[in-house]
Amino acid sequence: MKVLVIGGGAREHALCRSLSLDPDVTALHCAPGNAGIAEVAELHPVDQLDGDAVARLATELGAGLVVVGPEAPLVAGVADAVRAIGIPVFGPSREAAELEGSKAFAKDVMAGAGVPTARSYVCTTPEEIDEALDAFGAPYVVKDDGLAAGKGVVVTDDLAQARAHALACDRVVIEEYLDGPEVSLFAITDGTTVLPLQPAQDFKRALDGDEGPNTGGMGAYSPLPWADPKLVDEVLATVLQPTVDELRRRGTPFSGLLYAGLAITGRGVRVIEFNARFGDPETQVVLARLRTPLAGVLLNSANGTLDDQAPLSWSDEAAVTVVVASHNYPDTPRTGDPIEGLAEVAEKDHPHAYVLHAGTKRDGGSVVSAGGRVLSVTATGTDLAQARERAYAAVGRIRLDGSQHRTDIARKAAEA
Repeated sequence: MKVLVIGGGAREHALCRSLSLDPDVTALHCAPGNAGIAEVAELHPVDQLDGDAVARLATELGAGLVVVGPEAPLVAGVADAVRAIGIPVFGPSREAAELEGSKAFAKDVMAGAGVPTARSYVCTTPEEIDEALDAFGAPYVVKDDGLAAGKGVVVTDDLAQARAHALACDRVVIEEYLDGPEVSLFAITDGTTVLPLQPAQDFKRALDGDEGPNTGGMGAYSPLPWADPKLVDEVLATVLQPTVDELRRRGTPFSGLLYAGLAITGRGVRVIEFNARFGDPETQVVLARLRTPLAGVLLNSANGTLDDQAPLSWSDEAAVTVVVASHNYPDTPRTGDPIEGLAEVAEKDHPHAYVLHAGTKRDGGSVVSAGGRVLSVTATGTDLAQARERAYAAVGRIRLDGSQHRTDIARKAAEA
């Protein structure tokens, strides 16, 4: 099978790495990709928001499967354009991707499906915003209704900050604060059958101790030794399957990757948000533990044959990923800085640790930074403590001027 992956971040590098290890994948392509993905896939330039351009590229390559990585192409309808020419595609339709594209739509679907989530108000005027903020009180949770690359959410005790963020959005969802640890659970679905993956936890804040601004994610780990062993089954029954059933009932079946961001509260599991694609950086640790070859699972989702899929096989090992970000991230990041030490990691840490590229590009003979989150350094070990040790040893070999990373990814879970 020839596979084309759309995207160019660390999530797509993780997908490409797994697909490159699949014996059924005879040729692997990525558009537009990045400097790291170029080591495992052939890169092609494409406007990833242009469905017709993606469909043309898939046809030219003779792709048997197209995997759409990021949310923006999905919300733009790229999967629909590929499906329309008869090529199997992993990723939901534009209509179904509104589950991520609009927080208000997601709340409506959850209400219809009876899925437990935070109480919320959808606001479009200053008066509605003030009423909602007053109704819930601090901590204030304010979410831009549209796509914001993981940075459209403000959680704060500062009323002025919450109100300013709300006023800057065209439409905003203001909701009650959910206490308790957060969990990311992915599920692959064909619109009927739902196949959950292993849970992970990510770290959204920029600084150690969950301080600083929200980011797209600074690290992740899996498995979760503190989680109830029945968590996945419970979420499948109360969240994932009802949501997929509700979308199918509405005539907008969801096929692809359904991502549930969850809070484990004192009152039980509550959905914080849905995403319509693999999460970044959780994908890096979840795929590091997946033993089942990936391409066949994604193809079964695309073809509506997921009920034929054998149970997934998982490694008993733990995985940790640490994001190395550029200077000034998540504000305007500095780019163009050379990255050194990548060969050293490949030589000294393989196969237990490896580097997945996010915001990188080639500049002559060098790899340079080209975005906010630059690298995802991922490692496996017999437990979280060993995986952490290996990940941070590899991070220590990388040299990127002004770079930043958190030093406490998975620390609490490893010490528990």
